[in-house]
Amino acid sequence: MNKKKIKAEEENTEMQDTESIMNEETQDEELLGDINNDCEDTVSRLENELKEAYNKHLRLIAEYDNYRKRTLKEKMELSKTAGEKILIGILPLVDDFERALQHIDKAADVNAVKEGTVLIYNKFIKFLSQQGVKAIDVVGNDFDADIYEAVTKIPAPNEEMKGKVLDCVEKGYVLDDKVMRYPKVVVGE
Repeated sequence: MNKKKIKAEEENTEMQDTESIMNEETQDEELLGDINNDCEDTVSRLENELKEAYNKHLRLIAEYDNYRKRTLKEKMELSKTAGEKILIGILPLVDDFERALQHIDKAADVNAVKEGTVLIYNKFIKFLSQQGVKAIDVVGNDFDADIYEAVTKIPAPNEEMKGKVLDCVEKGYVLDDKVMRYPKVVVGE
């Protein structure tokens, strides 16, 4: 009986071990199922976040493209408007010249014609200075190749005038400290 009892106990222990292993496997399967569900949820959530980020990126690119196009259009309109303002400022000068040309043939007094021409010239110079345009002073200054364009060199009348500008053939102008046209000068050597 002892052997039967021992054998029964062994079988009972084996059964318990088998049940314990089966319980552990069931628990492992449940745990794996939970992990798989968690992974699927995480993947799904990450896919949604990726789609949202992609959509935001597309919208941002579209907004930037619209901004770039709008600023280009505004710059073009601004340059057109700026040119229009300058031309509107010149129109009164054109009117003055037309009036002067109408009366020049009928004028008996040459001094009056000179005065009228000088008035128109002064008005034009004032308009240019209002726009930021200024003539470059040249005669008597040291020659600077960055500012002046030498047309020719002639012998200097004295030692002090060597390397200096003696005459201006064509005036130069600056617009807000940027050279628009370089003056053409004669330099003493």
